[in-house]
Amino acid sequence: MYLTPQQLVAEAKPHVREINIDIAVAHINAGSLIVDVREPAEFEAAHLPGAVNIPRGVIEFKTVDHPALANKAAEILLVCKTGGRSVLSAFNLQRMGYTGVLSLTGGFDGWVAHHEKVDKDNTDFGG
Repeated sequence: MYLTPQQLVAEAKPHVREINIDIAVAHINAGSLIVDVREPAEFEAAHLPGAVNIPRGVIEFKTVDHPALANKAAEILLVCKTGGRSVLSAFNLQRMGYTGVLSLTGGFDGWVAHHEKVDKDNTDFGG
């Protein structure tokens, strides 16, 4: 039997601590690290203030050399577009010994819909 991406997310969800935006804001204000697991182009377009980008496709491989993942006991809020990739990332990081992993319910889209602040890449590539 093969699973769809949605089934993989549903299978991981019971094992992951998901938090809503209001709770996430409190955690961020208390110093939680924000890791955006979207692709670099998505991150560069706009992201949560203070977030670092470690794409979902490589996050498990970055645990040994990325400073954001150095402390396995740190509280890390994972964010993606709608919540699926962050749940999968949280699930795997927990399996790798991370104890303070959280996933943002609704992801970046939910954050924007809630009218929270975002940072955008304002680089001017014009001449």
